[in-house]
Amino acid sequence: MSIGVAPLPLIPYPTSVSAAPPVRLTEATRVVTGEVTRGEAFLLAAAVAERTGLGMELVIGVSPEPGDIVLALGEGGSDEGYSLRTGDGVLIQAATPRGAFWGTQTLRQLIARDADGWFVRGADITDSPRFAYRGVMLDVARHFFSVAEVCRFIDGISAYKINVLHLHLTDDQGWRIEIDGWPKLTELGGRTAALGDEGGYYTAEDYAEIIAYAAARHMTVVPEIDTPGHTHAITVAYPEFTEQPVMNEHLEADAARLNQALPVFGEPYLSWGVGFSSVKVGDPATDAFITDVFTQVAAMTPGPWVHLGGDECLGTDPADFATFVGMASAAIAATGKTPVAWHEAGRSGALAPGTVGQYWGFRTPQPGVADAARTFVEGGGALIISPADAAYLDMKYDDSTELGLAWADGPTSVEESYAWDPAAVVPGVDESQILGIEAPLWAESIRTPADIDYMTYPRLPGLAEIGWSAADGPERTWASLRERVAQQAPAWQADGIGYYRSPEIDWPQA
Repeated sequence: MSIGVAPLPLIPYPTSVSAAPPVRLTEATRVVTGEVTRGEAFLLAAAVAERTGLGMELVIGVSPEPGDIVLALGEGGSDEGYSLRTGDGVLIQAATPRGAFWGTQTLRQLIARDADGWFVRGADITDSPRFAYRGVMLDVARHFFSVAEVCRFIDGISAYKINVLHLHLTDDQGWRIEIDGWPKLTELGGRTAALGDEGGYYTAEDYAEIIAYAAARHMTVVPEIDTPGHTHAITVAYPEFTEQPVMNEHLEADAARLNQALPVFGEPYLSWGVGFSSVKVGDPATDAFITDVFTQVAAMTPGPWVHLGGDECLGTDPADFATFVGMASAAIAATGKTPVAWHEAGRSGALAPGTVGQYWGFRTPQPGVADAARTFVEGGGALIISPADAAYLDMKYDDSTELGLAWADGPTSVEESYAWDPAAVVPGVDESQILGIEAPLWAESIRTPADIDYMTYPRLPGLAEIGWSAADGPERTWASLRERVAQQAPAWQADGIGYYRSPEIDWPQA
């Protein structure tokens, strides 16, 4: 068999890669596995069959034959590590089903076609991640996305070994999660979206379906109930728990520039402005409401984290902000979950011990921001690094991009989104104190799944590599990444992903 040698189009790039013989895929190729990895093998067989049109029979607990794809569990190795070797067939070995799953995602990227049909590029790979937390955030509050649309998003990002989906479930424009005893949150607070679009919400069953779909792909869901600001949707539903809007210069300037309305107490807010809303702090009824919401969300969520928000609380007095953050983080901790908060909450001095901070400043921190972020580490927690001028997927690619915003130090090109290192962002924070990275996709201007695709790809693969691959790892360069991203295009086209054809990348001819 003569299969040409080409650069391996792997993203994230593995820890160690060496040459090995390729493997031809035929109708006789089977996926062979044990009972424990049945789910991972099923997803692999289905994905390869859909891509190639081959049968890909899945067999459990039988001896493999030459040409088979084998998933096997063994001793040793990290929780997410795996090895992949080609030869008489393909062998993926891991210590856990999670590691086996990431191995199958690498295998999918090795599949190619030539004049003789489908084959697996030859490789001998040993791999494990740099960071345990590799997340993407989807804002379903500004614009609502259905269960099916979220699951489709999960499929796309899991291909790049993303293992956390942070759902931004509430904001000024909408409340998207059903809470027992508080029906108006979804009936009134969930009926609208930004720009006057239709709203929506997830029932408890819907939310459970998303969690189960993510879990099958070894992805943890982190729910965010944004408080004490970004809470105008609560005002629409239960105004007794919130304050009157507090206008600010930036809000008013943005409203004038975008020809958008300013917020009005009790009326749905359809614009993009931030920083005006706040719950009542120190009010026993409001505290009981907030505690009940976090308690219910924690009970619905199997993962270890619940996000309390805490960003852009310009409408909340600083002393009240500290009081609220202390109450909310303690309420989450009381459920057995680890609280997560945006980095501003670090200024409060009142966080529950062990709270995780999410840094969203720039790659070079603005004054005071690094100090706030370090507070989480000093309190026994850790940091998630999400620099807005590199990791925010909703930033425009360049000045001509119609979708997205540009407030984070201007547009963010594909190269710029890759040109940073998590351990070099917050001075005084060691890599061991970084839980991982996250790429948020805010949805002020993102209205459809096609919009999600356009803003997510091709930047996400490079961000995923930052979270997985060592900073000094093989191929961890822009020149290498841009070549490997270009080779993702056929798979995206096959999967119906409408990516942005950035001029920074030499794309194959369509």
